[in-house]
Amino acid sequence: MITPLDIENKKFAKQMMNGYSVEEVDDFLDELTTDYGKNYKEITELKAKIEEQERSLEHYKTIEKSLQNTLIMAQKTAEDIKNVAKQQAEQIVLDAKNSAQFQVNELNSELAIKQKALDDVKKQFDIYKAKMESLLISQLELLKDVNKDE
Repeated sequence: MITPLDIENKKFAKQMMNGYSVEEVDDFLDELTTDYGKNYKEITELKAKIEEQERSLEHYKTIEKSLQNTLIMAQKTAEDIKNVAKQQAEQIVLDAKNSAQFQVNELNSELAIKQKALDDVKKQFDIYKAKMESLLISQLELLKDVNKDE
């Protein structure tokens, strides 16, 4: 790329006849140098700005990628926690059902034992009642016999 200094230092061969006016060419070159210098400076500044913008863009792309990865990891972690909690809840319910069934079985067993004990007591009571009835009948017979004898 031609620099403003290249334009300013450019020299033309002078012709004696039908040549250009040196003063006009120099004035034009001065004007061209000024405009070209401004444009060259502006382009350089814009290129620097573009480079800075590209660096910023890369920085933000890196941040975006990091945030996306973090979000994905957070979603995965949340899903894992949810699954673990669900498994724990299912295990707690299963343990509670098993414990309740065990207690029901123990109570049924205890109830059967108490029912058998009650049946045994009823049988013993019936036997006792029959013996007492028999004793009372025999005592009554004895009293009747004693009364007859008198």
